[in-house]
Amino acid sequence: MARGELVESFTSMASTITMRVVDPTDGAPQAIAEARRIVEDVAAACTRFDPTSPLMRANAAPDAWHIVPGVCADAIAAAHAAYLATDGRFDPRVLTQLQRDGYVTSRDFTDVPVVDKHPVPAPVIERTPWEPGFDGRRVRIGAEPIDLGGIGKGLAVRWAAEALRDAGAGILVDAGGDLVTRGVSPDDGPWLIGVENPWEATGDPLVVIDATDAAVATSSIRLRSWQQAGRVRHHLIDPRTGEPGGAGLVSVTVIGTDPSDAEVWTKALFLEGAAGIERAAIARRMSAVWVDAFGGIGMTPGAQARIVWQVSHADH
Repeated sequence: MARGELVESFTSMASTITMRVVDPTDGAPQAIAEARRIVEDVAAACTRFDPTSPLMRANAAPDAWHIVPGVCADAIAAAHAAYLATDGRFDPRVLTQLQRDGYVTSRDFTDVPVVDKHPVPAPVIERTPWEPGFDGRRVRIGAEPIDLGGIGKGLAVRWAAEALRDAGAGILVDAGGDLVTRGVSPDDGPWLIGVENPWEATGDPLVVIDATDAAVATSSIRLRSWQQAGRVRHHLIDPRTGEPGGAGLVSVTVIGTDPSDAEVWTKALFLEGAAGIERAAIARRMSAVWVDAFGGIGMTPGAQARIVWQVSHADH
């Protein structure tokens, strides 16, 4: 028998945000309102697409100290922790490269190839360490501006889920595929999440994951690839080269316990490329699923343990 649900959907952070509370308590409506406020606060404070946002005002003079909202200061601190944890593979200082390559929200990405199957390797460049400054809500970005888009979304999902912790017997917070679940699902079974087929986005998923009490995040270049001067570009920049990274990959999904951490590691693992992702994911004990430029599906043992359905080779 299906359980009762309270569902809220709205648009923020360039995504459809969905919150579901199973067997809601009397306080669930107020908890959902608080969770929505948190998401919208993160969106307003951490967006790079509004030049008047607190982040972009700080980016305009990155070497100076700025007072920013608490969610923005916390997001910058979380980004720096992720930078250290990934040995610099997650580096929000790629904003300059994204702007150079013409990545804007108004771009129409529908008429370009999803991936360059034979990319030209980019040379490794020397980067200075990222050393921001923190003093409560006073922050100093560092020498270069930063982009908090991905990690900001993951943090918004984390904080929204915390606000819903006591709202019911189960919850889901989903921000365009970056999500977290806790407790029971509406049908008393597992929370099932499909991993999109990047080649046929409107068809069946490639795999279905048991995401019960888990966080799932995906980084994909299906929707965000374009051509610039005859070269395929995308938004997942390798900070070691300043160029689009992840040679031979189209998408990476990470299953973990925290949506922000999962979001960070989708990008860090993506940059390992098709040749290195399995080794890197296993070394980090990550549960990861990836799709390569030729349609192949790979996954680690940890991810395999959560797969409840996978497309057959005959259908793929």
